[in-house]
Amino acid sequence: MDAPVKKRLTLNDIAQLTGLSKTTVSMVLNGKSDRFRISPETQEKVRQVVEKHGYRANAYAKALQAQRTNVIGLVVPDLTNYGFALTAKTLEKLCRQQGLYLLIACSDDDPQQEKMVIERLLDRQVDLIVTAPTHQDASYYKKVIKHTPIVQIDRHIPTLTIPSLASDDTPYIAQLVENIVRAYELNEFYYFGGQLSLSPSASRLEGFYEGLEQAKLTPTSGWILHKDYQSDSGYEMMKETVEQLGRLPQAVFTGAYTLMEGVLRYLTEHHYTNKVLNGELVLATFDDHHMLNALPFKVHSIKQLHEEIAHQAFEMIQARLQGHKVKNQKIACEIIWRH
Repeated sequence: MDAPVKKRLTLNDIAQLTGLSKTTVSMVLNGKSDRFRISPETQEKVRQVVEKHGYRANAYAKALQAQRTNVIGLVVPDLTNYGFALTAKTLEKLCRQQGLYLLIACSDDDPQQEKMVIERLLDRQVDLIVTAPTHQDASYYKKVIKHTPIVQIDRHIPTLTIPSLASDDTPYIAQLVENIVRAYELNEFYYFGGQLSLSPSASRLEGFYEGLEQAKLTPTSGWILHKDYQSDSGYEMMKETVEQLGRLPQAVFTGAYTLMEGVLRYLTEHHYTNKVLNGELVLATFDDHHMLNALPFKVHSIKQLHEEIAHQAFEMIQARLQGHKVKNQKIACEIIWRH
């Protein structure tokens, strides 16, 4: 038989085991011994009981008293996404160093699931929620911000006055696309993007169009494809393009590294990687990954500064927790041109 679950020790239990009052025990546990001149012997008596029985303070009771839980909720669309993972890792470390606990949840890019995980975070009385919105419906967030502040990262809802933080993607994409068209003398360039309803999808496509215009290359509607940001979508868009053309396109730019993963998988499975090696197909992507440096062929990329994003997001979190207003921010990117 399984051993019965032990009853969690309470403040009353410690008082009975030590023969002290609840008030004295509470002052010791809350670090107020010196202030109220509680003797070292009494402090040691409480410490021994706490260690022996594994006492843990009731976080919810303390939160009710302090009107703060020191818990921040983070909702990301995909925990396997390299960029979101890097941002979450740095943000968790910053929170931990300042006595805050970062509770991470995943929306799977599903609006209903995003609402569900936000509700679960609100049940845990988080002090603030950081989210990358999966949709543009402002009505739900308007209800949340009445009692819990929100900070948006990577994506934002334009109709809301919720502070947001994102990479300044448009000008960097425009510059990279122009450079590629001129360097490889292209007369064809395909774009594979995610959900067009999302703010980064629109700004990244805008950068692509600007780059073509600056390079004096007129786009056709058939060059632009959108699905979602999953790897399988990159695979499917590459497959559709090759089947439609009866050949590989001259160049492909993906709106996210996850889409490039799908493109590379398609090329590998269909034995087309030699075409990239000899320059018949040019590849580029928004967002970078260290694996791109290990490939035998070139994939030009735009690197998001995820540590900088996390640091700026943390400053926004601290300001909002103190009740201050904060401005929307754009973080610079870095173009990685692989020679």
